[in-house]
Amino acid sequence: MSSRFFAGIDSIPFEGPESTSALAFRHYNPDEVVMGKRMEEHLRVAVCYWHNFVWPGTDPFGGQTFDRPWFPGDTMDLCRMKADAAFDMFQLLKAPYFCFHDYDVRPEHDSHADNLRDLQVMTEYFAGKMEETGTKLLWGTANMTSNRRFMGGASTNPDPEVFAFAAATVKACMDATHALNGENYVLWGGREGYETLLNTDLGREDAQMGRFMNLVVEHKHRIGFKGTILIEPKPQEPSKHQYDFDVATVYGFLKRHGLENEIKVNIEQGHAILAGHTFEHEIAMAQALGIFGSIDMNRNDYQSGWDTDQFPNSVPEVALAYYHILQGGGFTSGGTNFDAKLRRQSIEPEDLLIAHIGGMDVCARAVKAAAAMIEDGALSAPLDARYAGWDTPEAQDMLAGKRSFEEIEAEVLAKDIQPVAKSGRQELLENIVNGYV
Repeated sequence: MSSRFFAGIDSIPFEGPESTSALAFRHYNPDEVVMGKRMEEHLRVAVCYWHNFVWPGTDPFGGQTFDRPWFPGDTMDLCRMKADAAFDMFQLLKAPYFCFHDYDVRPEHDSHADNLRDLQVMTEYFAGKMEETGTKLLWGTANMTSNRRFMGGASTNPDPEVFAFAAATVKACMDATHALNGENYVLWGGREGYETLLNTDLGREDAQMGRFMNLVVEHKHRIGFKGTILIEPKPQEPSKHQYDFDVATVYGFLKRHGLENEIKVNIEQGHAILAGHTFEHEIAMAQALGIFGSIDMNRNDYQSGWDTDQFPNSVPEVALAYYHILQGGGFTSGGTNFDAKLRRQSIEPEDLLIAHIGGMDVCARAVKAAAAMIEDGALSAPLDARYAGWDTPEAQDMLAGKRSFEEIEAEVLAKDIQPVAKSGRQELLENIVNGYV
């Protein structure tokens, strides 16, 4: 069954850079080959379910602005109508993947049994839509934020019954993701953090969260799920301080609980900015630590202090992100999920398509720029030259622990070593990047 939500709009074509159509790709050509791989395979674009089909256009200061025929989405018939519109949009964009929370696709009930029943019904409905359209599932996840029961966290909640309800919910979502051949499962985006230390036991909550994540991994292996388990770092919102603050914090957590070889990270641009980092910093850190998995592509308004989830529009920013992704070998099970939403005044159905067209075009341009920099050695050659001194046998011995402080000091005295400062050439490197974008 198809919806009428996008009636009168045809499949979005690639028309090239000279196109003036708002409903055409200018740079995203899924079949264009870059570094021996099709653009579609580089980006692995996913459309998120929540911002596009669930969010009503509210903000902290105003109510609903979007008028969708499936709102409020509190019956199974409305959930099916929403799914029909969603899969129409996936097809119009030729997006190979989508992502969803359990809360997005079914009505919310107080009873886990009712939630489970409706999720299973919608899982079967999704399976039919996926077979019909060829759209695949990049990842599934569970909403552990919206319901009142999770106001004090999910796995870190002081009430063990909430922990148990969360465990049952995640199990159900993992089972649904597995049934739909999802390529990843994401945690968590919830309230795993604190508002005040006056009522928080940090050690206890860390232990609870560690046990919960081990339960996730144990269930993954029990059901034979071949996808990747991902944690999404987030520094703030909704809690004052989230336990998954950034990539480095998540890695420390994984090491502490013996999970560093089981779980990777899904990095969101907006969250990186809230943590005081850049997107490329978080990606490069994850690559260096061996836990890079996937990305949520969005941006923040740099004049606002919260996560505004806007579509990407800066090729230089995004090019540096894909530079580190491609340098690390590109995506395996991960991809580019547009965890971005329209502005409250963009109320027409075609605005959903236009936003994604622009975002996909920005990402395609960024991938081509990143690939060119890699192929030309534009950044790697200067980087190698800067660290070339460490390739000498003497320097390697220091790193390998073969020389003590006393031996190093003796060499400095014997050779009268007097280091000469060398330029970092940052401005030159920035100019090089700008030459590609």
